[in-house]
Amino acid sequence: MTSELDIFVGNTTLIDEDVYRLWLDGYSVSDAVALRVRSGILEQTGATAAVLQSDTMDHYRTFHMLERLLHAPPKLLHQLIFQIPPSRQALLIERYYAFDEAFVREVLGKKLSKGTKKDLDDISTKTGITLKSCRRQVGAAPPVPEHNIPCLHSNPLFDNFKRVFKVVEEMRGSLVDNIQQHFLLSDRLARDYAAIVFFANNRFETGKKKLQYLSFGDFAYCAELMIQNWTLGAVDSQVDDMDVDLDKEFLQDLKELKMLVADKDLLDLHKSLVCTALRGKLGVFSEMEANFKNLSRGLVNVAAKLTHNKDVRDLFVDLVEKFVEPCRSDHWPLSDVRLFLNQYSASVHSLDGFRHQALWDRYMGTLRGCLLRLYHD
Repeated sequence: MTSELDIFVGNTTLIDEDVYRLWLDGYSVSDAVALRVRSGILEQTGATAAVLQSDTMDHYRTFHMLERLLHAPPKLLHQLIFQIPPSRQALLIERYYAFDEAFVREVLGKKLSKGTKKDLDDISTKTGITLKSCRRQVGAAPPVPEHNIPCLHSNPLFDNFKRVFKVVEEMRGSLVDNIQQHFLLSDRLARDYAAIVFFANNRFETGKKKLQYLSFGDFAYCAELMIQNWTLGAVDSQVDDMDVDLDKEFLQDLKELKMLVADKDLLDLHKSLVCTALRGKLGVFSEMEANFKNLSRGLVNVAAKLTHNKDVRDLFVDLVEKFVEPCRSDHWPLSDVRLFLNQYSASVHSLDGFRHQALWDRYMGTLRGCLLRLYHD
């Protein structure tokens, strides 16, 4: 009796994206096999359950061995053990550091510590993300390995946050560029991680009830504007922590803007300039005219208080309370908000008694962009 066996030998490491996703989600080998069976893979390939089990275990072994390299992605590029095409290397890294935005929204601005792990049940219920996925993302107790094949447990997303934070927090140069250089992430994902690092460092309040309508994308957009304009790196590209720390001297100088609302003549003139420019153009002109001084005081007072750490942390709470909510209550459309903020900012340049134009532009240029992003349901 003779038997024939076809054998193919190669040195390219095969990566199954579907199995990789299951591993990242923290599924055990048996659970992963069951999910693959339900997907119809046995019918599609003609394989047996035993072959599928063996295939899944083999992929899990590979991912486990690759994991230590994924902690420092440049090592994956320069190692010689696994022959992985560049496109597959990029996929492994990008998927490893990808995250659920709903989950990140719940931990954004919090200190990157183990204490957050205690809130897993609440986060799972609130976001609709499975508890297993939450455990994977924050690095809670790992599942029991099957057949000595470890499930993913040392790839907690929370640990990814801490790892990125630790590497880049004191580096010179652009925060986004440093993240891309040391973790080889796409531009978009690197910018998102930069926002996470920035919020963790400055501890902005994001959990208050009135802020719950805001998404991670809203906060990340504002973080990018602040990094570009309000940090030390906005004025000096060679300082340490350039894109992580807010420029303290700039925040101190913002107290000078208080004269815009403290000086009655300046306040009245500013109102007159804005109203003259917007009359006939603003659908909520009457509401704007009646509430101009309150809105202006709110925006300027936010600036004047940013010398205190607590007020920095409460920046988004103050913006919603002082501007977003009053405009919402008067039913301002976004187009009117944009027209008002543009004219409100530009009119200051016509105030002869005001001598802090550059400071004003640095402040309002960023604040205007943030407010327009925050103004939605």
